[in-house]
Amino acid sequence: MKRFLQIALLVATGLSLSACGNLKNSDLANNPTTSTTKKKSYQTTSTSKNGYNVLLKDGEYVTSPIEGTTENTSDNNVDGRALESGLINLSQNTFSSSKYVFQEGQKISVADATDWLGRKSKSNADGLNAEKSTKKDSYNPVILDQILEQDFLTKSNSSYKMGGMSVGLALNSVDYYQKVKDGPQYHKDISRAEQETFGKEAANKLVSYLRKKKGLKDIPILVGLFSKTSKDSLVGGNYFAYGIANANSSKINDWKTVNNRSQVLPTVGSEKAINSTDAASFSDFKAAIQGYFPNISGVTATVRYQNKALTQMNITVTTQFFGYAQIESFSRLVLSAAKKYLPKDAPIEIKINSVNDTQALIAKNSADDSYYVHVFGGE
Repeated sequence: MKRFLQIALLVATGLSLSACGNLKNSDLANNPTTSTTKKKSYQTTSTSKNGYNVLLKDGEYVTSPIEGTTENTSDNNVDGRALESGLINLSQNTFSSSKYVFQEGQKISVADATDWLGRKSKSNADGLNAEKSTKKDSYNPVILDQILEQDFLTKSNSSYKMGGMSVGLALNSVDYYQKVKDGPQYHKDISRAEQETFGKEAANKLVSYLRKKKGLKDIPILVGLFSKTSKDSLVGGNYFAYGIANANSSKINDWKTVNNRSQVLPTVGSEKAINSTDAASFSDFKAAIQGYFPNISGVTATVRYQNKALTQMNITVTTQFFGYAQIESFSRLVLSAAKKYLPKDAPIEIKINSVNDTQALIAKNSADDSYYVHVFGGE
């Protein structure tokens, strides 16, 4: 989570949680003082349009204690960012960025997450995953793989108090397991219907656990259900449903469907593009830049859609350029091609990479922004 917010704060990759990293004087901010008392001082970062201010304590970013805690060791790294950014996007309608500041989750401890992610058993009554099967040749899959907490706070005098919480439940679409230690790996597919049934039941149990914690009884708690991809997928998963437990309630009665989809371009085999116009635009862009130098190794894109609308396009260009002049010249060509061919109404991020590192970044943070270019290693 820390890594995600650092990227959002310093590079502003087009997610709603983006910031320039400066401290901001606002109704939601409190400047640090020079007092010698041990009382905490609070600050918030200034943000781009419609983004959350991020709460800092004594000038320091506060990370979640459960960052990186998962049940499955065969994790797919591309899911992590989609899990985090998707939950922030779901939270926008419930916790307005004009009224709340953001902080990584602080209420769920490592011990909590470990217990809740574990299987239910005599020694772990709070486990949310199914008990181990007692039948021979039968296996109950581990569906819940990760819990993500995000806190939304409001200012109270010179401090801040919890105003709401969002929790993402990352649900496996494939469970990888071994029958014996160091034995061969097996897998079990988990259908969307199974994910949904399990996820809604687990969400209500988790809300009931959270209500027992100090400061969480009378705040709204949003829970999103996220479908993880297989471990070899090139694109992250998506949220497919969310619900809200109102203040003082331990049950979510109303679930809303989320129509999010993602895809890698160019498509492979008989796979059809989610949006043929966007796919054609990317194809034209790719053709335009591949003719510049003969040593471009590849051009791929990941696209994300919400309710059929493009919400993000991330492009990776792999090159064998080594000279600064080559990279700078190529970056200007990529910028020109991006303006000419790529969709105008969505955030775009283009990374020019070598085998070892990122050489340049061309991006616009939102649909109405202008592109900016940065070549790494320059003066």
